[in-house]
Amino acid sequence: MNNFELYNPTNYVFGKGQTEKLSKLIPANAKILLVYGGGSIFKNGIYDQVKTALKDFEIIEFGGVEPNPRFETLLKAVEIVKNQNITFILAVGGGSVIDGVKFISGATNYEGNPIEILKKKVLFTDVSKVIPFGTVLTLPATGSEMNSGAVVTIEATQEKLTLGGSALFPKFSIVDPTVIVSLPKRQLQNGVIDAFTHVMEQYLTYPHDAILQDRFAESILQTLIEVGPNVVENPTDYKLASSFVWCTTMALNGLIQKGVPSDWATHMIGHELTALYEIDHARTLAIIGPNLYKVMFETKKDKLAQYGERVWNIQANTEVENPIDEIALRAIEKTIAFFHKMGMVTKLSEVVANHLGTADFIVNRFEERGWKALGEKQNITPEKVREIVEMSY
Repeated sequence: MNNFELYNPTNYVFGKGQTEKLSKLIPANAKILLVYGGGSIFKNGIYDQVKTALKDFEIIEFGGVEPNPRFETLLKAVEIVKNQNITFILAVGGGSVIDGVKFISGATNYEGNPIEILKKKVLFTDVSKVIPFGTVLTLPATGSEMNSGAVVTIEATQEKLTLGGSALFPKFSIVDPTVIVSLPKRQLQNGVIDAFTHVMEQYLTYPHDAILQDRFAESILQTLIEVGPNVVENPTDYKLASSFVWCTTMALNGLIQKGVPSDWATHMIGHELTALYEIDHARTLAIIGPNLYKVMFETKKDKLAQYGERVWNIQANTEVENPIDEIALRAIEKTIAFFHKMGMVTKLSEVVANHLGTADFIVNRFEERGWKALGEKQNITPEKVREIVEMSY
């Protein structure tokens, strides 16, 4: 197992009716910027719950944070924080709103051009230089409620870039599984696949000696396979909802990544598809992931076989010449079938008509950024990226 440090200061407040605790979780006399997205919180009752819980606080509202939050929009919120002397930010929404708040938190006191935060992947490590924030999760998927990373889109250049750092953990996150009742089926499907692929990025690399980490990851994958299709159809089932929501958090709260290699190339490529074509994030992962596993088969096949045996219960066929290869290939097919079952498409042509040239565009962009190789072994070269994307057409 590799050396690691595990630090996660987020107070994770899970369960029914936990929004009532807001007034005790936010510092007394705080001046709050309430940040949300397109207005769904007005329809599902979350807005009223939050406002009731914070009736004794001074609140300024900032709505309209987009799915895949825009840098340009978030700069407007930064100005409000500065001009209104905001002392605490509350994100009420899904991963996009929470990611946006992380950017606002770091950008408010950033000394320099805020676009550098994204272009240079700035890490915020000094808590005294960021605005503290908490979250009320309304759309489980990204794990942003319990990690310190974020992804923001620069609309002007069609780039989707990351930021983070230990100072950008939420002070608290309220996670009530009952909120998923009001979500559209598409968003629930996305949440399952987003969490599933988060685990795969940290798990599906190569064999190592982090035995417990593998078991953690495999249990999350098995749970998502078990509850995913059912929770989409029965979001009122609290047993299903609570397991699903906890999986999405555990998939990316940092625990399963400690001490092990990780990949993240599926995400890096998928981000470009979202930035170019506005494809839902989870759906880009479903398009790219299986084809990345195929292109990088030789370096991933041992872990693919382990995944096939432990997660999908695929039994080795001792009569074939290469049983490991067979299990690994069947594991990829099982994954694709699961994605289809969860309402995903796995080809770019199914969602974008004029997709030819996408591979060249992505490769050129990566080269412009100086990204010479991706993946757990830094062996996903620009040519491999091209092959992955073209296979995804």
